[in-house]
Amino acid sequence: MYAGSRKVKEVAPHKGHVRKGDTVLVLSGKDRGKQAKVLRVIPSKGTAIVERVNLYKKHTRPNPQKNIQGGILEREAPIKLTKLQVVCPSCNTPTRTGSHRTDEGSKRFCKQCETEM
Repeated sequence: MYAGSRKVKEVAPHKGHVRKGDTVLVLSGKDRGKQAKVLRVIPSKGTAIVERVNLYKKHTRPNPQKNIQGGILEREAPIKLTKLQVVCPSCNTPTRTGSHRTDEGSKRFCKQCETEM
């Protein structure tokens, strides 16, 4: 109705299967099939920022006081965690992850080769 009356529906934060530094495979969207590294995870929204995936163009004005040149920048937009699948570092295949408890705490493991991540 009015421009300023939008309410953002916030999802309850949950521990996702993707962590910062993981290599992931994009399952759907315009970047489907790309493998890249996770830069940041936002658990409250259920999203992650992945390197060179889901890019958008941002038009910026030059600001000499802050030493900003201005022009058209390409930046990464957040992508939903449900569209990402973790790539196992040992067997190098996209896989589902499981977790088990050890003396040091909870650890993730690859469901295919069963090595810890």
